[in-house]
Amino acid sequence: MTPTPLLKIGYVTKRYPRFSETFIVNEILALEAAGLEIEIFSLYPPNDTHFQDTISQVRAPVISLAAEGLKVIEFWSELEMAAAENSGFWNALEASRGAEAREVYQAARLARLVRQRHIAHLHAHFATTATSVARLASHFAQVPYSFTAHAKDIFHECVVPADLERKLAKAAAVITVSDYNVEFLRKVYGPAANRVCRLYNGLHLDRFVYQNPQDRQDRIVAVGRLVEKKGFEVLIEACASLARRGQTFTCEIIGEGEREAQLRALIEQHQLRSRVQMLGARPQSEVIKRVQSAVVLAAPCVVGQDGNADGLPTVLLEAMALGTPCVSTDVTGIPEVVRHEKNGLLVPQHDAEALANAIERLLNDRPLRVQLADQARRLIEAEFDSHRNAARLLEVFRSATRSAAGKDAVSPP
Repeated sequence: MTPTPLLKIGYVTKRYPRFSETFIVNEILALEAAGLEIEIFSLYPPNDTHFQDTISQVRAPVISLAAEGLKVIEFWSELEMAAAENSGFWNALEASRGAEAREVYQAARLARLVRQRHIAHLHAHFATTATSVARLASHFAQVPYSFTAHAKDIFHECVVPADLERKLAKAAAVITVSDYNVEFLRKVYGPAANRVCRLYNGLHLDRFVYQNPQDRQDRIVAVGRLVEKKGFEVLIEACASLARRGQTFTCEIIGEGEREAQLRALIEQHQLRSRVQMLGARPQSEVIKRVQSAVVLAAPCVVGQDGNADGLPTVLLEAMALGTPCVSTDVTGIPEVVRHEKNGLLVPQHDAEALANAIERLLNDRPLRVQLADQARRLIEAEFDSHRNAARLLEVFRSATRSAAGKDAVSPP
């Protein structure tokens, strides 16, 4: 990619860094490798106790926009300073009608920093509060904005359709992580979603070395937050079925979250303590080694009762890159990547017996493991290389700034 030193991008996130959001770090690292200058704006302070080791490789400075305990005098003082930096600010403030005071304050501060730091474009991850702030700051500072929509910010019952429609319509560009998401947004939001395009999350493939899965121990691995949409209850039920069949195996569940107690209780209920281990959160370097040495990566994703679902789990991409055959479900964008009987196996969501059958096939059929793993790696190399995908994202940013340069001002949100 050709470096573009004059193009400075402000990344807006709810919290940075976050242990689980490796895809954002991968994206920033790939853009920095292309010569792009990035500054990160975090709306809330980090609340994780540990972070992935790749965080240390990011050069971009992180600027906190935290507004906990915001006082009225601080709110109005920030607006006055923003008005001094941005002509027409008080008229532009009309666009914040109905917004939370915290978001208006953070957007005003961000707009001031955009002008001071010569930022040409704002990009937010997730179509929730980060995009709310980016949208207003874009309008105040008269620079374009874009955002990446993932999953919960599209499907969850808490999504306010009118709010998301406005964000889609006024963004210079919208990225989402699967064709399924593109189709969903265009179906639900019509012309407002015309500029939505699909760009898969990328991987730094040099960190994910392929290994032939033919000779591995009979071990299943699952990785993800312990939340409903990951479907780990279904995996434990499948393990119980495998145990009843006399199948030799062990299973490791890596991650932490709100459903840990329920999952541990289910393991006890099925007397699986010697077979199924819950390892908690682990550094990515360790996760890679565990996935790389497993016979199968199980990702039994489900659509939650609140509508929440995974868009396209990054761990599937990582396992496919590493040569670990995957079993997953036919949910959202997953079938775009895990193609049944070609580079992985798919089962219906919530079907523990079907999941057990698929896992059993991979535990016992070495040629099948090799065949699926080889085809999976080919797909990842073709469509999920972080540097190739960063080049496409960089062109999105360039196009947005070129378009904005041809206008006198950003249109009102």
